[in-house]
Amino acid sequence: MMPFVDQLESIMPTVLTGSVVRTVGTTAAIAGFPAPVGAVVQIERQAGQAVLGEVIGFQDDLTIVYPLGDMTGVRRGNRAQLVKTSRYVSVGDQLLGRIVNAHGQCIDGRSQPPFVSRTKMNRRPPRATDRPPICTPISTGIRVIDGLLTCGEGQRVGIFSGSGVGKSVLLGMMARYTSADVNVIALIGERGREVNEFIQRDLGPEGLKRSIVIVATGDEPALLRVQAAMTATAIAEYFRDAGKNVLLLMDSVTRFAMAQREIGLAAGEPPTTRGYPPSVFGMLPKLVERTGRDQSGSITAFYSVLVEGDDTNEPISDTVRGLLDGHIVLSRDLATKGHFPAVDVLASVSRLIQEVLPQDQCQAVMLLRQMMAAYREHEDLISVGAYRAGSNPTVDLAIAMRDEINNMLRQPIDEASNVPQAREAVMKLCQLCQAHHQQRTANAQRATLATA
Repeated sequence: MMPFVDQLESIMPTVLTGSVVRTVGTTAAIAGFPAPVGAVVQIERQAGQAVLGEVIGFQDDLTIVYPLGDMTGVRRGNRAQLVKTSRYVSVGDQLLGRIVNAHGQCIDGRSQPPFVSRTKMNRRPPRATDRPPICTPISTGIRVIDGLLTCGEGQRVGIFSGSGVGKSVLLGMMARYTSADVNVIALIGERGREVNEFIQRDLGPEGLKRSIVIVATGDEPALLRVQAAMTATAIAEYFRDAGKNVLLLMDSVTRFAMAQREIGLAAGEPPTTRGYPPSVFGMLPKLVERTGRDQSGSITAFYSVLVEGDDTNEPISDTVRGLLDGHIVLSRDLATKGHFPAVDVLASVSRLIQEVLPQDQCQAVMLLRQMMAAYREHEDLISVGAYRAGSNPTVDLAIAMRDEINNMLRQPIDEASNVPQAREAVMKLCQLCQAHHQQRTANAQRATLATA
């Protein structure tokens, strides 16, 4: 946290003005206005209140400003004035149970709470040498994740999903059932209708009590959608600095990247892969690296990634997967079969599972993955009745364990779980596998003796 005097130096307005020369697309070009990139600007309008904007770049002698609101009424020659060069967000325990916008202002119809603290919106990540190792598991409330894809406090994980496969329900269950102290939930680029549905249906009153929800709907300017991600991360950092274990749920990092693409193209950046300018791939690691564990507390982050056409190798998905400590893939095939949560265990991985689980459970997890992999490899033969029992002992065991494994992987929406319960379920399945194997071995031996 910066000293208050230093904050004043960066947020006090200065007498710096310019005039609007032209508008290009969604941006305004201002002459005689050498404000730094990231500064907040106020542009006068012919009628009505002034519109706020942010400096995003320069072209020749002109300063390019991206508006935070409607540009209707702005004309050539209108005055632009510098408001502040750095952005801060008000923070405090009063935010718990509240719904806020990208500026950190409450929008749930209740009065604005008084704050005594504020934090910088764009903080630097903790130094790599100051990060303690991640060794304590965190309960997400999802049995398949806690049991087979266990995550640690401070881990960063991507949830890769197409549309309509249960992503919002999964995030809501995490917020309700997690063992974290505080939830920070960022809904970026969502349809306005879905915001209340998520809060009332998926999150529920119990989940909202210990959550802060940051909302920037798809109709808001791209700059606000980017700012919402930064605000959510800054709020999570505040609670981490207070010694809390924070769960940050961001839905979705893809829409964050798309918003930054709009801003980058408006600033004159060249489009590269699939139209994304270089600034997108520069901002993603800066956003992700701010989370994690430090000496005070932890931010366990789950970033949802919308995959276009269920292609998990498109540019944003591929980039985010390389930045995170694991990924969870939601399968459309499982969702269509009514298997929820629709987590594809074989396509998912937690890179820290060896550090947060005891060795016996890691071995049990590997055994169950082998069973699921063997069944999937021979699923076509099994479904048409072409597989002959006894051809492959591993496949035979996978078929015998199929129903028990699926029962463990499925979980009703109103059913909570945690890491100890998930461990117990995994170890029971492992013991059942061993019992089936021993029984089959004994039957084979008796059959051999009978024919001898």
